[in-house]
Amino acid sequence: MRALSGFYYVRSQGALVRCRARGRFRKEGLSPLVGDRVLIDTADGAEGVVLDILPRKNAFSRPAVANIDYLVMLLSAALPVTDPYLVDRITVRCEKNRCGVLLVINKCDLDPAEELRAIYAGTGYGVYPVSARTGQGVEALRQALRGRICCFTGNSGVGKSSLINALAPDMGLPVGEVSQKLGRGRHTTRHVELYDIGGDTLLADTPGFASFGDENETPILPEELAGLFPEFAPYTGACRFDDCTHRAEPGCAVRAAAEAGYVHPSRYASYLRLYGEAEKLDRWELEKK
Repeated sequence: MRALSGFYYVRSQGALVRCRARGRFRKEGLSPLVGDRVLIDTADGAEGVVLDILPRKNAFSRPAVANIDYLVMLLSAALPVTDPYLVDRITVRCEKNRCGVLLVINKCDLDPAEELRAIYAGTGYGVYPVSARTGQGVEALRQALRGRICCFTGNSGVGKSSLINALAPDMGLPVGEVSQKLGRGRHTTRHVELYDIGGDTLLADTPGFASFGDENETPILPEELAGLFPEFAPYTGACRFDDCTHRAEPGCAVRAAAEAGYVHPSRYASYLRLYGEAEKLDRWELEKK
């Protein structure tokens, strides 16, 4: 449920047990993550020991979480304004890790964010317009999260902690102010922790997008990218060439769909940008790993 200062707080039989991890994890380059299912020994009665980490369905290194059903990304068209490319970089990472995605557009009382809604309407991801301040859309989001293990992330100041407080008022998480000069908030979340908000729902608040990194994750190769954009699926098999990269080739059905508006131009632009970055990967270095 929580990892802090070398201790792991494990929920077992309705109680929270403070544990240390066995030394072998360090030797094997492993570390228990928030969201892990583990085997523990509580023989001494005061403090437990994490003996083993059960198989994970997914894991992220930053934030350090595992077994997430939904990564819940908070977006906003009010301060701080969310960059769609940053969202798309994370959605492909979620697709690679077989982690579901929910997009929550917060602060809709300040700006309805019609453009953001349009960008993601055809992706197949759940898009939830909400206002943590007024309560708009909070109940619909609560039902979507019910029974799931979810991790919240987004720009600092976009309202992650405020929204968790709206979903679970008893939490009382600290909330920061958004700097009008910088257009971003201060990090009020210093560590990752799962909060039980009832209904078998666990929520993790995490530091902002600046702390969501993929440098320690398995790199995404150029040829994988098209399969990580769900809205490309109806078109990828209709290209003239089987090895189409969906960039400049004649007879590309994906590019034609983008030009016709069936794939949003913003998402297609993100694909091109991500493809360009993936092309710079050193294949020789990757094979050495």
